[in-house]
Amino acid sequence: MNCFNASEEEFSDWKWQYRHRIETVEELEKLIKLSETEKEDIKKALEVFPMAISPYYASLIDPEDPNCPIRMQAVPSSAELKKSSWELEDPLCEDKDSPSEESCITHRYPDRVLFLISNRCGMYCRHCTRKRRVGNREYDYSEKAIREGLEYIRERSEIRDVLLSGGDALLVSDERLDWLLGELFDIPHVEIVRLGSRVPVTLPQRITPELCEILEKYPSVWLNTHFNHPKEITPEAKKAMRMLAKAGVPLGNQSVLLRGVNDCPMIIKKLCHELLKIKTRPYYLYQCDLSFGLEHFRTSVSRGIEIIEMLRGHTSGLAVPTFVIDAPGGGGKIPVGPNYLISSSDTGVVLRNYEGVICMYPEPEAYSWECQQACSICDKHPGLKSETGIAKLYDEENDIIALEPESLERKKRF
Repeated sequence: MNCFNASEEEFSDWKWQYRHRIETVEELEKLIKLSETEKEDIKKALEVFPMAISPYYASLIDPEDPNCPIRMQAVPSSAELKKSSWELEDPLCEDKDSPSEESCITHRYPDRVLFLISNRCGMYCRHCTRKRRVGNREYDYSEKAIREGLEYIRERSEIRDVLLSGGDALLVSDERLDWLLGELFDIPHVEIVRLGSRVPVTLPQRITPELCEILEKYPSVWLNTHFNHPKEITPEAKKAMRMLAKAGVPLGNQSVLLRGVNDCPMIIKKLCHELLKIKTRPYYLYQCDLSFGLEHFRTSVSRGIEIIEMLRGHTSGLAVPTFVIDAPGGGGKIPVGPNYLISSSDTGVVLRNYEGVICMYPEPEAYSWECQQACSICDKHPGLKSETGIAKLYDEENDIIALEPESLERKKRF
């Protein structure tokens, strides 16, 4: 607090934190040691993607350590200027899965949508995958855009799950969030609303009693946050997460695997243990996306698989996130991990465990599945049935035995 000339009351105020984010090299060098070369490199990087660090998050940086995991996530570097041939402006093709260029909706999966409501952030993460949308100008999406998004959801009864994100879903005002949640839960087919927010990590002062009171009003609001390193789980962050849990909000965490920050099995294990202590389920561990300027953060996929290998069986299942690659081109999240199935036959499957023990699990002598028509679940809830991808091959009502791309070169030859 002394570095920022702030009273304890000011430092605890999230709006003060937001207004006083560190955005220039001149402000930054008052907090951490920077060489002249580093200053010039940061200025060049800021021409590509701006910097904004909340005073709270900046206070966690080790001023003497250029490899501090907090610093690496928050402070620009010259590595961001190096372009790889694989890097993309929109690596997940979110814009292509939107109804229009102006829409705040991305509809990729059958029963759920991404609903962008703000492009504001408590901090601009250097590994951000939405650099094309975040940082140049801060705003909340217009009421017109939000109402159009709501109408899109109302018109599609298959949508049962809405993810509010941005930017950061919790950097809209309490009043706007309350109104939007009310509108969403008034839609009969919307069952759950998820909030994507990093404020518990970078701006925990935002989690106020008033905000928790709003979230507690609604039947099924979930929150996924984004801790990447145990150092981020501070007393302030713990308090924020416990307030959310006390308000009845189920909590999950989505980490990104980042070179030099957390690409170590022991760091991830410690992070997951600390998360469980604050009632937060390690949900996903993401392979770093192919956004511009992130090559220096990317690890090999095999490193992520190795980390999961070092967790599964070595600690409780609750502490093991699912390692996923968010596929380029809009393929969505694809889980990858160690292989525990060694072989299979009509009589059984051969498995191995985390210790290397190999065993056979016998199949039942006679087993066939038949639909129990009397249960009527499919008739009452037609949305449960999926006819996309591999699920279509398993559907007995279809006579399809192969999936083919829309355009096969060999079919154009004749």
